[in-house]
Amino acid sequence: MALCALAGCAAGPDFRAPQAPDVDRYTPLPLPPQTVAAGGDAQRFLAGHDVPQRWWTTFGNAELDRRVELALTHSPTIASARAALRQAEETAAAAGGARFPSVDASAGATREKGASVRAGAASGSAGPLTVYNVGVDVGYVLDIFGGVRRSVEALQAQADLQRAQLDATYLALAANVIAASLQEASLREQVNATGLIVASLQEELAIAQKQQAIGAKSLADTLAVRSQLSRTQASLAPLEQQLASIRNQLATYLGVTPAQLELQPVSLDDVTLPVDVPVSLPSTLVARRPDIRAAAATLHAATAQVGVATAGMLPQVSLSASAGSSALHADELFAAGTGAWSVGASLLQPLFHGGELRHRRRAAQAAMEQASADWQQVVLTAFRNVADSLQALEYDARSLEAQATAARDAEQLLSLTRTQYRVGATGYLALLAAEQQFQESRIALIQARASRLADTAALYTALGGDGWQGELSAEAQ
Repeated sequence: MALCALAGCAAGPDFRAPQAPDVDRYTPLPLPPQTVAAGGDAQRFLAGHDVPQRWWTTFGNAELDRRVELALTHSPTIASARAALRQAEETAAAAGGARFPSVDASAGATREKGASVRAGAASGSAGPLTVYNVGVDVGYVLDIFGGVRRSVEALQAQADLQRAQLDATYLALAANVIAASLQEASLREQVNATGLIVASLQEELAIAQKQQAIGAKSLADTLAVRSQLSRTQASLAPLEQQLASIRNQLATYLGVTPAQLELQPVSLDDVTLPVDVPVSLPSTLVARRPDIRAAAATLHAATAQVGVATAGMLPQVSLSASAGSSALHADELFAAGTGAWSVGASLLQPLFHGGELRHRRRAAQAAMEQASADWQQVVLTAFRNVADSLQALEYDARSLEAQATAARDAEQLLSLTRTQYRVGATGYLALLAAEQQFQESRIALIQARASRLADTAALYTALGGDGWQGELSAEAQ
């Protein structure tokens, strides 16, 4: 037993960080050398390279940078996560005090009356007496089987969990701000594009009404234009509602109310598509992604709790000592004959608790197995997130190329149809169909451009950043 204490052994299994999956890539096929979209916009995947610390700056837009920095500075979710981390750290530090002896000083005065007091009174008085006492008590529990150490270890792991969750909060907030900002830019451009179509249809309706008045066109032509105009105007309201909603969402991310929100407009044309996209190694992902680190910390805490439960079944040795003085007058304290002391040791060995201790240990072991399985699931989900993002970027490039071609063709078709209509070579229905096709293609092109930018940001998020979150949390504190 003494050798065990001197060696610093502790009951229960020692925690070992789980091993990352033995793979060298995220997708079934190797990454393509690059993805190319319309206008020559290419992205190269740099396997084995680390994500930039402030990855959002790779989009080259000052307003996006400003929004993210405001969110990281003012969001209540960050303040809450930092406070949770401080609480966990202080709780772990407080638990560490159990590894040292406790020393308490006491002092008091007691008014007493009783037969024993009268018999022992120097004056022989039967009246009440005041007894003064001071003392020091020392207690220490020998952590022979490491129950205290395992408890502290579990609480330190909980602090690691909160630290990872703080990093995850930073990462998620930055990702949400970027995603919402890109969606806002997309919706604004969709509103503007739809407004241009509305203006064009209004001009065509005015012409149709004049031509109907002089008998050059029928009422059916006028009604066809008016119907198309109404449908296009009706499509504006949902877009404007989504734009207002996403702006309110941005206000929440930035830590202000919608009434306080002040944003500079972001145009998709002013957002640079990152050309060189780093793709961290799978082992780096496991080490850095906050949710994986949080799952590992949870497993660490659960492993330590097995040791706590095991130590609870083993003997516990406590040492105690006290020294003090007791007298009938305060000025007689510490005088000869008033001192008292004691030294003691106790052994506690659980014998029968109705199976409670055994079942607690089994429950702790089950919790450890659950935490291990949860860690594996988090890792699998992380790898799936990265694979989804990589494949999305590849498909985004194809989609953007196709949408750009469709938009060019629709614009040319509309121009040709308008010319044919003016010379009487085609009718209103063909012109309206070309207008509708052009509107749909422009909206689809805007959405495709925004999707490629958003999926690039999603890849950075899926890779878990490169430690910038921890730096920001340290700066904030």
